[in-house]
Amino acid sequence: MKKMIVIDGGPRKNFNTAAMLQKFTEGAQSVSKDIEVKTVRLYDMQYKGCISCMACKLKGNASHICKIKDALTPVLEDIAQADGLAMGSPIYFSEVTAQLRALLERLIFPWLSYTDFSLTAPKKIPVVLSYTMNANEEQAKDIYRCMSIIESCLQRGFGQVEHVDAYNTYQVKDYNRYELSAFPEPIKRAWRDTHWEEDLQRAYKAGQRMANQII
Repeated sequence: MKKMIVIDGGPRKNFNTAAMLQKFTEGAQSVSKDIEVKTVRLYDMQYKGCISCMACKLKGNASHICKIKDALTPVLEDIAQADGLAMGSPIYFSEVTAQLRALLERLIFPWLSYTDFSLTAPKKIPVVLSYTMNANEEQAKDIYRCMSIIESCLQRGFGQVEHVDAYNTYQVKDYNRYELSAFPEPIKRAWRDTHWEEDLQRAYKAGQRMANQII
């Protein structure tokens, strides 16, 4: 059976990022019952980012999987064996959440050779990234610049990275309860009414595409 891993790097279980990843999962499962899709919520786990122990670089004992043993270890092992990977996160200060960033540090650093600076993942697999953000499409260009080094490493390691992002998303369900006057709710609602279902459908189709690639 083929296996896809879905990493939810968002804190809210029923909001934008979770909804996009759920649609991705539904799309993948609509293609074949022979694909197992496992979802991991990082905010439910306790772990650290890279601690610079350099254990993955030990002579004669190097590893493509982080050697720290904690709650993230089985997730990294699952990714190493997976046939496809999807990762989603809201955007905070132009980057993914600290939880997803910590995973990415520990995922990517063991691939990096300090001999020739090559990047070697355990195997080549398709990857989908889903960013949900308050920013509009023009503002998102700065976000992509901030994430470009990490994304370049993912592409060099895994071989293929696709984006399925959602712009100008709702930040809260009831704007009347919060000081958010810089983001007028009628404007946000108009965008959401026009684009949100399209965003979800794009995530669904991305799941289908990945599933078709790996079966």
